[in-house]
Amino acid sequence: MREIQMVDLKAQYEKIGAEVDAAIKSVLNSTAFIKGPDVRYFEEALSTYLGVRNVVSCANGTDALQIAMMALDMKPGDEVITTNFTFIATVEVVALLGLKPVLAEPDPHTYNISAESIRRAITPRTKAIVPVHLFGQCADMDAIMKLAAEHNLYIIEDSAQATGAGYIFPDGRIKKAGTIGTIGTTSFFPSKNLACYGDGGAIFTDDDVLAKRFRSIANHGMKERYHYSDIGINSRLDTIQAAILNVKLKYLDRFNEARRAAADFYDKSLSGCNQIVVPERVSYSSHIFHQYTIKVKNGKRNALRDFLAAAGIPSMIYYPGPLHMQEAYRFLGYKESDFPVTSELCREVLSLPMHPDIEQEQLDYIVMNILKFFEK
Repeated sequence: MREIQMVDLKAQYEKIGAEVDAAIKSVLNSTAFIKGPDVRYFEEALSTYLGVRNVVSCANGTDALQIAMMALDMKPGDEVITTNFTFIATVEVVALLGLKPVLAEPDPHTYNISAESIRRAITPRTKAIVPVHLFGQCADMDAIMKLAAEHNLYIIEDSAQATGAGYIFPDGRIKKAGTIGTIGTTSFFPSKNLACYGDGGAIFTDDDVLAKRFRSIANHGMKERYHYSDIGINSRLDTIQAAILNVKLKYLDRFNEARRAAADFYDKSLSGCNQIVVPERVSYSSHIFHQYTIKVKNGKRNALRDFLAAAGIPSMIYYPGPLHMQEAYRFLGYKESDFPVTSELCREVLSLPMHPDIEQEQLDYIVMNILKFFEK
C-alpha cells in the first residue's frame, strides 16, 4: 500500500505531470514571468467556470481578503463580523486594516458560521460580514444575504476551501461559492482543491468598478503606469503559477467528484459508530470536501489521533484553539466562555486524509483502524 498522506500532491502530479511540465516550460521559454499571458488566460477561464464577471488574481488568499476590504473604503473602527472557527487570515486582515473583528459562532453541525449568531453580533458600526465556506461546503448564504440586505452590509466570501462548491437558492438557482456576495476571495495554496505549486489567490466580483479597484490596489495603487490613484500593495500571481492553474482548472470538477466518493465511503463506514459524528451535508450546498472532518465524542479525539499516527495514518486538527483565545486577539475583550460552540468544536474535530487520489486500500485501512480504536 502506498504511504498515506493528508494531501498527496505527488500522486496528483504523477497523473497530470506531463501537462504541468509543458505549461511551465512554455513560460520559461517566453520569460514572461510577471503578468505573462497565462495570468490573463487563467483569470478568464476561472471567470467562465465560476460564472462571475471579474476575476482578479493576486499573490495569496490573505492578500485577496485584504485587497477586498481595502477596496470597500471602510474606516478604522468599522466592525467586520466573521466566524470564530476559521484560519487566522480571516481576522488577521481585519485587524491589520484598523477595523474591528467581531466574532460569531459556527453552526455545530456544519461548522460554518451561524446566521443567527451573525444577527446577534450586528451593531450600528457593522459594515461587513465575512462568511467562510469551511471544509468545502457553503455557509447558509440565503439567510446571510437577507441579513446583509436588512442592515445594508457588504458580504466578502472567504471561499478558499470551497472553490467549485455550488450554493442552491430556495428558488433553485445555483451559484458557485465566492460569487454570491459583494466580493469573493480564494487561495490557491498547494493543499487547496484548486491549487498551484506555491502561493496564489484571487478576488471575484460582478461589479466592474470594484474589479478596477482590485487591480489598482494589487498593483501599488496604479491605474496607469506611474500614476497612483489608490494606496496599494504589491500582490501578483506569477505566470508559472497561473500556467499550472490553467492545467488544474480543467480537472477541478473531476478531482472534487473523487473527493466526494471518498467522503461517501467514510460516511457509510463510520456513521454506525456512536463515538463519531460524520460531517453534515446540507441540502442548499454541494460539498467538495476540502477536508473530511469528523467530531470525536467523550474526550477521545487526541487519543484517536495518536492511535492513527502509530498506525501510519496522518490526521489534522483544524482548528485546535478558538480565535478569541489567541494571544494576539485578546485585545478584543472576549472571555473564554463566550463561544461554547467554537470551544467544543476545537476539542472534538479531527480531519482524516482526503484528496482526489486516495486509494480504496488506503480508505479501508483508515476506517479499519478507526473502528479498531473504538472496539478497545
